[in-house]
Amino acid sequence: MALEDIQRERIKKLNNIKNLGINPYPATSNRKHLIAEALNMMGKKVTVVGRIRSLRQHGKITFADLEDSSGKIQIFLSQAEIPHNYDFLSNLDLGDFIEVSGEVFKTQAGQISVKASQVTLLTKSIRPLPSSWYGLKDAEERYRKRYLDLLLNPEVKHQFILKSKFWQSVRNFLVKNGFLEIETPALEPIPGGADARPFATHHFAQDMELFLRISLELYQKRLLVGGFEKIFEIGRIFRNEGIDSEHLQDYTQMEFYWAYADNEMLIDFVEDMLKTVIKETTGSLVTTWQGHKIDWSKAWPRVDFLDLLNKSWGVSTEELSVEKLYKLAEKLNVKIEPGLGKGRILDYLYKKTIRPQLLQPQFLINHPVDVSPLSKRIEGTDKVHRMQLLAMGSELCNGYAELNDPIDQRERFEEQMKLREKGDFEAQMMDEDFVEALEYGMPPAAGFGMSERFIAMLLDKPVREMVFFPTMRKEKK
Repeated sequence: MALEDIQRERIKKLNNIKNLGINPYPATSNRKHLIAEALNMMGKKVTVVGRIRSLRQHGKITFADLEDSSGKIQIFLSQAEIPHNYDFLSNLDLGDFIEVSGEVFKTQAGQISVKASQVTLLTKSIRPLPSSWYGLKDAEERYRKRYLDLLLNPEVKHQFILKSKFWQSVRNFLVKNGFLEIETPALEPIPGGADARPFATHHFAQDMELFLRISLELYQKRLLVGGFEKIFEIGRIFRNEGIDSEHLQDYTQMEFYWAYADNEMLIDFVEDMLKTVIKETTGSLVTTWQGHKIDWSKAWPRVDFLDLLNKSWGVSTEELSVEKLYKLAEKLNVKIEPGLGKGRILDYLYKKTIRPQLLQPQFLINHPVDVSPLSKRIEGTDKVHRMQLLAMGSELCNGYAELNDPIDQRERFEEQMKLREKGDFEAQMMDEDFVEALEYGMPPAAGFGMSERFIAMLLDKPVREMVFFPTMRKEKK
């Protein structure tokens, strides 16, 4: 039967229900038990609610499978038990929501069921559910109609439950260790805290340009100036960048800032936190990613950034000029846009040629200063006190000893502005207000951030698969 005919038939049933004096969309229900509870209440009367997932009529007896968020149970409907509204059942369809009261018993086949003594319609559906994903196998179609994806694929629903457990575990660990959860603005006059292109918007009442935040960093550092010592935020950030299996334009990120902690303390704390979170989320410290076993249980080694590059490429990157790095890029078959500084080129080449090969967890440390404009410099070097956790060929999180020298910070912002003038639109803008805050004094501190990409990689899923409703291209009609 064509979809239009099915909908026409369902609307006819809807009108039949209304003609019987029944409200097909009542405002209240009288649920007393979850289905999971009812399954353990043999011989007792229960009242359960849920969506009809199957209907099987045998003369004066109808069997229905009813499902709620806790499970599924069979409903036994007979004309003898509900003579007053058995005819009404002919107007029910798959996908309708009902409330059922009755005694829990076992059928002759041994199936736990509810012998219905009362049935109440809660919602009449007028569009049929697909019986399978035969018409929605395309990933984009699944994302557009995620509600159907969740209904028809229990494993998809489960992965979002695990995502919730992941963030709850992170939150619990931080609170247990004395961190205070705070909130900072999502709209900023100057975007900062990350190398990314922002979304711009206009504030009509104030007649000013604002940007959606690309990081949670700079306002949290202002709070360190204001006297807070251990703070964190879990919130949405927005980056006007391309879409791929690892990146989204808007996503959830967590950042914490810890006064009087250094990079060594940060690395130890992060390893402890993430091992706890991984175990609580997945139940194990060994996971699988694209056929590879990832062992999180061992100590995570620390690898120097330039040592890794030199060993991988067989060169001494410290001695290479920008021009020679462009030639190295050609040799490595990597195209690089003109106008980038040395550190940015090294970072880009590393991401394209080395990082994808790094599978087991390890900390990358001592990055170049010109790709770490907010990190504290290692004295006497052009490196910074920074770490990134790498695993599964990706950067999973980032942290560093925070720069709190206002003069050094201003100089780095000025260098970033020069890079912007050369065409590097991911370089950071000058933030005078933030520099002024640092001039009042910010204690030495360590900061850390990670996004929902971590849980996506942990479950071996594309990051868009782990977002209920990712941003989509306009649908072609």
